[in-house]
Amino acid sequence: MRIVLICLISLSLLGTGCSLPQFPSVHKVDIQQGNIVDQEMIDKLRPGMTKSQVRFVLGTPLVADTFNQSRWDYYYSRKTPDGKVTQEQVTIFFDAEDKLERMTGDYLPSTAVPGSAN
Repeated sequence: MRIVLICLISLSLLGTGCSLPQFPSVHKVDIQQGNIVDQEMIDKLRPGMTKSQVRFVLGTPLVADTFNQSRWDYYYSRKTPDGKVTQEQVTIFFDAEDKLERMTGDYLPSTAVPGSAN
């Protein structure tokens, strides 16, 4: 009788163990990689700016192709603790005189006409 009582108590404690409050989870942070570029920064860019002026506004590019010095790529990705991933990309092109020629990507100057190839 005593063994049965101990078994029943043990089983009831094990069964309710799953419904006990959980331990606090480990704090998870956003994982950010790359260059943070926003619309305000892009709006400061003007055709004809030098590479140093563009670098001053946007920062050092994440990817500067060694074989193509006229192209700079700015990438940004963010992963939230719940798994949501955000990715943004802007590519800056310079002409033969190292002046800003055009840009493509997720951000374009606010003055750009929709559908244009800026």
